[in-house]
Amino acid sequence: MLCQPATLLLLRGISSPNDTPLNVSPLAATRDQSAESYHSLAQLLGPAGTTELALVAVPDLPTGWTVARVVPCFQMVWNGPVPPPVEHSVEDLNTSHVDEMLALAELTKLDAFRRRSPELGAYLGIREAGQLVAMAGEELRLLGYSEIGSVCTRPDRRGRGYAGSLISTLIQRITKRDEIPFLHVRTENVGAIRVYEKLGFQTRCIINFVLVKRE
Repeated sequence: MLCQPATLLLLRGISSPNDTPLNVSPLAATRDQSAESYHSLAQLLGPAGTTELALVAVPDLPTGWTVARVVPCFQMVWNGPVPPPVEHSVEDLNTSHVDEMLALAELTKLDAFRRRSPELGAYLGIREAGQLVAMAGEELRLLGYSEIGSVCTRPDRRGRGYAGSLISTLIQRITKRDEIPFLHVRTENVGAIRVYEKLGFQTRCIINFVLVKRE
């Protein structure tokens, strides 16, 4: 199921064009690469006209669309024998914490996190002296799989294993539901890749996150 071209026309967490897609996630998908599908995507996007597609191959877009950016990422799937231990105190986050989460996302240049992202699934955080210094959460949900994303730590608090504790907690929760955790990481992010491998993730393939624009 993973590593296949997108097959549904929807945005993460969006059930109708009356919702606000850009407040949930910038990621969209089309049933196929036809002009008809891109016309439907344009109707969902509205005047914004820009979104990201997660694709195995960079597409030849229909007339009226252009590729603005391509970010290749490793898709990594958890294949550990048992969930790794949690070494820090972790708390659940929700929509009441969204301002703190947005501030942390902005500080760490986490562009994909939006105001309504916490509605996608469980989000967790770690605090120091009352300040939110790290977080991670559940994002894309597929049948039998759950994506871990929005992993970030304040630059001055890195190297303390916070990301590992957050991801370990999410692995435990996801596997308890008999689902398989997976995630995406930029191919050049060697440090994060090593952390994920130590936690039991294995690279499955490359997924390109393609930013497309309507002309």
